[in-house]
Amino acid sequence: QVQLVESGGGSVQAGGSLTLSCAASGHKYGYYCMGWFRQAPGKERERVATIDDSRTAFYAKSVEGRFTIAKDSSGDTLFLHMNNMKPEDTAMYYCAAERTLAGSCDSTFGPKPGGRFYWGQGTQVVVSS
Repeated sequence: QVQLVESGGGSVQAGGSLTLSCAASGHKYGYYCMGWFRQAPGKERERVATIDDSRTAFYAKSVEGRFTIAKDSSGDTLFLHMNNMKPEDTAMYYCAAERTLAGSCDSTFGPKPGGRFYWGQGTQVVVSS
């Protein structure tokens, strides 16, 4: 069973930076696409960024050029480096992992019937203007 534990959320002023971390366990057997989602109150969940087993990254247009997703060398920790933050980045951020063929990522990254998708518990990020 894959377990994901986020940390690093908090409050920051607009223009500031924050780094989220996600400690993963139970994922050593198999290949996984990993990523970050966020959800603000009253809004739909948004896929923020994903990174595949070869460390190729995808970003939502809303964060491209400001956020960077990365994994440590062991693949046990996922990061989301957030720079030049905006009030609209305020949300609960969730780490996620999906077991896929060769650890590839695509636009369907997310929970699906019969899939192996795992969520972290979430970490709150607040950006004040």
